[in-house]
This record gives sequence, structure tokens and C-alpha cells, in this order.
Amino acid sequence: MFSPEGPTLRELAVQALSSVERGYDLLAPKFDHTPYRTPGRVLDAVARALAPMGPFGAGLDLCCGTGAGVHVLARVCRESVTGVDFSAGMLEVARGRAVPPGPAVSWVRADARDLPFGAAFDLVVSFGAFGHFLPRELPGLFGQVRSVLRPGGRFAFPVVAPPRPGSPGYWTLLGFDAAMRVRNALWRPPFVMYYRTFRLGDVGRELSRAGFRADLHALPEFGRRPDGSPRVRLVVARRLP
Repeated sequence: MFSPEGPTLRELAVQALSSVERGYDLLAPKFDHTPYRTPGRVLDAVARALAPMGPFGAGLDLCCGTGAGVHVLARVCRESVTGVDFSAGMLEVARGRAVPPGPAVSWVRADARDLPFGAAFDLVVSFGAFGHFLPRELPGLFGQVRSVLRPGGRFAFPVVAPPRPGSPGYWTLLGFDAAMRVRNALWRPPFVMYYRTFRLGDVGRELSRAGFRADLHALPEFGRRPDGSPRVRLVVARRLP
């Protein structure tokens, strides 16, 4: 993260004291040189898992950032691919990247909680964005996704199994979330980024209430935990009529 290409500690501090939108505008030029970018292994695994379910027509990358997920959609969609994000800085970087071969790609600046589309898509994907939404926002967010999907369309996103309670990873995430809550109690505007609020059980219930039928697909590339459960799952939620 602190390589010559990545952000400095000072730049990260300035970002963390900004709003979510402004913070990502500031981070955008160096975002792809940070651990925050979705790893290629995850993108490839999701594309492989989605391929047998397709091909799809039009695809949407929700909270697309610098456009990593667009490359997944280009592999499984035939009609068109759209990336949507509310950070102008992230979209500027996305537009400057090489366009993947395949369907036409477009970029739209908009808030995921107020999408400017009709029911125009057959597949919506999202990578690493849900920590920016509070639990109370999930019903509205999932409702927006349903509204832009054609009947039978799918909403897919990977979910990493939470670290075992008491493990170093558990305490790291707990400490990060605690620090963010203290920051938001003392500083405005808030910066919403919580790693422990997007729980799979809650997500499943909210998807069902929003009019989806959700299935879980293990991504075998990432192995299994000691209890035998997958380390990474792909949630694939089909829009019901």
C-alpha cells in the first residue's frame, strides 16, 4: 500500500477524514495500487462461476470503482456492459483503462441507492462495495437492484467467510470497525466503511424480502475452512416475477 505507486499515509488520512465520495475521488489515481482493489483471482473465479449460467444480455457493475468488475461482465455478457459509481474520480480512471473485448462498455455516475435505469439488465455484479452501506440501507439497495433487472435477471457478488472469533483477523476487523465508529462520532462528514455489518444471514433475508431467490455457490479456488465450509461463496440472487 505504501509503495511508490500507492497512496502515502498522509493521503490515506486525508481520505479517511473526507466524505465517502470525496475520499474516493482523492484515492482514485492510486486506487489500483492498493489492497482495496478486488484481486484478479476473485474476478476470475466469479467469471468462471457465472459462465455456465449465461450467456447474459446486458450487465451492470454496481459501485464499479475503477472498473475491475466490468472485465467480468465482458466475459459473460453479449449485449452491453455498464459501470456505475458515484465517485467522479474513480470513473475518470475507469474511462482511461483499456476497454475489454466484447460488448460495448459505458460509464454512468450515479448513487447505487437511486439508480437512473429502468429494468434494462440481465446481470448485476458488485465487488467489495457493501461495507459502504449500513444495514438499514440494504432493503433500499436491494430494491434498487431488483428495479433495474429484467424478470429472471441475476444479482451476483462474492462473500468471504468471516474470520474465526478470537483469531488475528477477527480482532483486526473488530478494531477497524471500532476505529471507524469513533471517527464518525467525532468527525463530520461520516465515512461509512464497516467490515462486519454485511452478514450473510441478514443479506439472505433482505434479498428474499426484496423479491429475490438467492443461491450460494462455493468458489473452490479459495479452499475451505477447518470446519469444511467454503472460504469464499458467490451469492447469486434471481429476480422473481
